[in-house]
Amino acid sequence: MNIKLVQMAKRLFEATTLGSISLSNHIVMAPMTRSRAIGNIPNQLMADYYAQRAGAGLLITEGTSPSVNGTGYARIPGIYSRQQVEGWKLVTKAVHEKDGKIFVQLMHTGRISHPLNMSEGSEILAPSAVPAAGEMYTDASGMQPFPEPRAMSVTDIKQAVQEFVTASKNAVEAGFDGVELHSANGYLIEQFLAPNTNLRIDEYGGSNENRSRFLIEVAKAVVDAIGKEKTGVRLSPYGVASDIVPYTEDQAAYMAEKLNDTGLVYIHLADHSSMGAPKVKPSVVEKIRKAFKGSIILSGGYDAGRAELDIENGRAQLIAFGRPFIANPDLVIKLKTGAELSQPDFSTFYTPGEKGYTDYAATAVESVA
Repeated sequence: MNIKLVQMAKRLFEATTLGSISLSNHIVMAPMTRSRAIGNIPNQLMADYYAQRAGAGLLITEGTSPSVNGTGYARIPGIYSRQQVEGWKLVTKAVHEKDGKIFVQLMHTGRISHPLNMSEGSEILAPSAVPAAGEMYTDASGMQPFPEPRAMSVTDIKQAVQEFVTASKNAVEAGFDGVELHSANGYLIEQFLAPNTNLRIDEYGGSNENRSRFLIEVAKAVVDAIGKEKTGVRLSPYGVASDIVPYTEDQAAYMAEKLNDTGLVYIHLADHSSMGAPKVKPSVVEKIRKAFKGSIILSGGYDAGRAELDIENGRAQLIAFGRPFIANPDLVIKLKTGAELSQPDFSTFYTPGEKGYTDYAATAVESVA
């Protein structure tokens, strides 16, 4: 790590605000699927994991399903049942006891799902009956091909909007400081946005405006339900997860304008180029920033020096770090001091249990080198 750049980084570690919420620094822990929610119910192990990382100004949880129909992966949490709400209370209490702030990311997986990962009576739904390419992991039978989803009716769409609203209210009850609507990475909301997964010819398909309609309706409904200060959105322009064809810059700008009208507190822009996706062009970031007057969170391959520069030059209000937080629960201190980062064990990213999850030691000492 470049010690000189770390020593220059000052604003990154200063206290700040996100809307009306006070944060201890400008660092966000990005949402990362970790698959430790046995039976899709949050637990004490997860509470320990998030509390260990509460030094971040803001924690954003792993993708959490608002619906039985949206729980597509093995062992991901939900927030649609009473047991799940009670489980999440363990997490928010543990984080708040460490003076941390935490948003839950609401992620409906849509077509990125398999019946073996879902509850009895649930159904795989998507904007159109377009199966995803490839396979996904199931605990019961290993890797399995993606099934063809059922195309959602307008009634299904209205119900899904309400599921996001109910999940958001559950999040507030569980003690979260807010919610992030996952509109990236190839999941349900982005399936509506993308031209290859949304083949509809009704008011939810065809034009940029129509393909953006579901996202805007969800955002407006959640803002109305829990407040604009508690609502954020994650987008991934140029993201190609799950064979998504990226939407245009014009559509991104349109979405940002409409999201700005809702008053929500932030847009979180994910750049996955460090993992092989096309790089998010500066032009699309500028169009979004011009249209959206709330806070911008940027993520994607940051170190402390680059993060400081983007805070200083006003490109972002907050910077999100993902995988470095896995093996470095004390990442904020390590970034501040220039300490060497521990490397994660990739084989335990999605396995059950504490190994590779809560057993990484905090080793940094908070003193500037």
